[in-house]
Amino acid sequence: MSIKSDKWIRRMSEQHGMIEPFEAGQVRESEKGRVISYGTSSYGYDVRCSNEFKIFTNVHSATVDPKNFDENSFVNYTGDVCIIPPNSFALARTVEYFRIPPRSVLTICLGKSTYARCGIIVNVTPPLEPEWEGQVTLEFSNTTNLPAKIYANEALPRCCSSNPMKSVKPATKTAAASTLARPA
Repeated sequence: MSIKSDKWIRRMSEQHGMIEPFEAGQVRESEKGRVISYGTSSYGYDVRCSNEFKIFTNVHSATVDPKNFDENSFVNYTGDVCIIPPNSFALARTVEYFRIPPRSVLTICLGKSTYARCGIIVNVTPPLEPEWEGQVTLEFSNTTNLPAKIYANEALPRCCSSNPMKSVKPATKTAAASTLARPA
């Protein structure tokens, strides 16, 4: 299995719209000042988090049930900074829209060390399978006993594409869509 290079990511994004909007290099500054870098890096693409969040709350004393998720367990929030309560989590989506190429490309997303050093774990499941397209749902777990900040429009996970050992079946469009991909 080989990891795809920055040249491949640029070519696929510029010629085939694999990532939109696309940054050909690393962006480290904006009009607001220093940002957590996003864009193309060697062997990966650092994606940005949108400014729409679903923050977990226990105001209603609900039980978290993966078979019957209670929407009252979340507070919808829009803003440039999201504060995640201690030992809690938030959901968001990427700014970028992905179109994963057919058959021989699998993309995985991994958290950035900038956040990991602060006790914030970024989870993206499942891997972005061949032919999957859409915005990626992001989960941020605050593993500390202190409130933690997540910055919208700045990088959180790094996505790396690879060629698996053999061709894999494409993702179904319905299986790839997440009900939490677009926080309300």
